[in-house]
Amino acid sequence: MRCAVTTVTTAVTVAAGAFAPGHLGELTRVVPFELADAVLEEEGGLQKRVRLLPSRCGLYFLLAMCLFPELSYLGVWGRLTAGLRALRLQAPSQKALRDLRRRIGAAPVKRLFEVLAGPQGQPRTPGVMFGGYRTVSFDGCQSLKVPDTGRNRAWLGKRGSARGEAGYPALLLMTLAETGTRALIGAVSGSPREGEAAWARKLLPLLDATMLLLADRGFDDGPFLAEVAGRKAQFLVRLTCVRRPRVLRALPDGSYLTVISGVKVRVITARVTVNCHDGTSYGDAYRLATTLLDHRAHPAQALVALYHERWEHETAYLALRHTLLKGRVLRSGDPAGVEQEMWALLALYQALRTAVTDAAESVPGLDPDRASWTAAVETARELAAAAANVTDPDGTDLPGDIGRAVLASLHGPRRPRVCARKVKAPFGRWIARPAGKPRTIKKITSITTDIDPRHYKPPKPRPTLIDKIRQAAERGEPLDKLLKRLTSRHWSLGGLCKR
Repeated sequence: MRCAVTTVTTAVTVAAGAFAPGHLGELTRVVPFELADAVLEEEGGLQKRVRLLPSRCGLYFLLAMCLFPELSYLGVWGRLTAGLRALRLQAPSQKALRDLRRRIGAAPVKRLFEVLAGPQGQPRTPGVMFGGYRTVSFDGCQSLKVPDTGRNRAWLGKRGSARGEAGYPALLLMTLAETGTRALIGAVSGSPREGEAAWARKLLPLLDATMLLLADRGFDDGPFLAEVAGRKAQFLVRLTCVRRPRVLRALPDGSYLTVISGVKVRVITARVTVNCHDGTSYGDAYRLATTLLDHRAHPAQALVALYHERWEHETAYLALRHTLLKGRVLRSGDPAGVEQEMWALLALYQALRTAVTDAAESVPGLDPDRASWTAAVETARELAAAAANVTDPDGTDLPGDIGRAVLASLHGPRRPRVCARKVKAPFGRWIARPAGKPRTIKKITSITTDIDPRHYKPPKPRPTLIDKIRQAAERGEPLDKLLKRLTSRHWSLGGLCKR
């Protein structure tokens, strides 16, 4: 029996000398050496003498640390040098890599993310524009967990409820994202004590007159919307059920004009019903406020359908914390390290999103939603471990191996279906499922949107104590049970009188 044997030789092009481990595979084309050196020099993180671990290598090590979240420091370093064995590089100790992180600090990594951040889609890219505006969204994520150390607890606290106390402190991440490509335009993170709206205010300067902001009920505060309008941006925001703005003028499409905190807006009330293939149906009522006042140019039905695009932001967080981070707890045991690691994770996400969007835009008319994020992440990991495609000397390999992997594994057109929502965090707000929503995946046959022309529904008056007694007497309820039930509640003196 004969076995054929062949030898495969691969040429690897990296930086020379001690800078050789400073790469990220093909993603180095998105974060080139010149950019890494520039942000380090600008923020004072550049080394004074070149030794075993230059600062540039440390910056790429931080990004690789987020690309391989399941590995230790030495395991990550081993991946970066796996394709460089011919250079016989000296392996650093774990302490040396930890000291390298401290020497670089958070400022250069933050600056790197700020350079990479921004809209990725072109005006012609499907799903990026609506009515001449680029659709963006605000949303927060409170499921990024950090190690349970004393310094992290003092900074972030720990969530608790009647079910007990959470296992890890959680970091609040607030981002402004482009819904068409899920690219990040800006981000801030910190303690969740301040609330999402307070963190979102820090990102308001990133809005401009070309954008249409989508946001949920957590951002319907009047002064916040006035600040958004002050940035000349348009918005489409869902209002809470307790807000009942007065009607200034009814419009033919069922919407009406009103004023919220000095901003003239148009309010749309709609009932969205989802019908499944097995005959089940469920739905909810939506009240949306928008600064797009022309009902002819922007019909109510189109705006209700557009609001669904806000969920692309949730998909971006899914890609960030589950596919990329693999649902793991961050490594750092102190606030300074957590901040540095968070900026590295966001910079890596944006670099990957740039590669994915570039691949999608190489095919005219291709919606970026169909691009496989998993294929991009796995290919990037393989290329980083092989130190492959670090540079493109000829400048002809535009899509690269990551782009080719994405285009070879495109998702089909999105199927309308009900997904079974699984809430793993016992302290989440959404433990209870929406009424009527199926508990299994079902095919959607149709979605109907009914615009409600009844603009104002006065709230029902709350029954007073006298009303309660009268109703109980009419039902023939025994006096002792009535008194026991009433004395178990707190009633104000004002409640004794009819309104």
